[in-house]
Amino acid sequence: MLEPVPDLLKHNLRIVFVGFNPSLKSSETGHNYANPTNRFWKILYHSGLTDRQYKPEDGARLMHEYGYGFTNIVSRPTKEAADITKEEYQKGKIELKAKMQYFQPKVVCFVGKGVYQQFSGRRQVDWGFQAETILPDIQEFVAPSSSGLVRMKVEDVISIYHQLAKKISSY
Repeated sequence: MLEPVPDLLKHNLRIVFVGFNPSLKSSETGHNYANPTNRFWKILYHSGLTDRQYKPEDGARLMHEYGYGFTNIVSRPTKEAADITKEEYQKGKIELKAKMQYFQPKVVCFVGKGVYQQFSGRRQVDWGFQAETILPDIQEFVAPSSSGLVRMKVEDVISIYHQLAKKISSY
């Protein structure tokens, strides 16, 4: 049976990265962004969010060293996000909001525009920091998915994450 990947959360994190849900590889390993085709760890490094390229098994280290946490809007692992049901998104949205209000990170980074669309209920969403937020006193940042299936050039994805790196350098 596929297991959810445990959240890596604590109070007052600088950033919490929120994905759709765990991949099959993440479920198998117990680590976020574990699929070898996922560019998450490369993007963090090249955008300036980390000083070197970490690996999926370093998630807890990033929480302690950088103040970065990890969770998903839906905890059930699937082969692809298209397998997530409307009911799972509804439940996940409520649970995610409660988690973020409890832990109070400075920024919630939604890793994929679709993740934020599911969370916010908005159809039109721009990349970057959101002018109108759902979570009181928490900044919301929308970044491209790091999946290898995303058709954006990795350089363009990195430049969007770089906006986040510049902003949080003052925290």
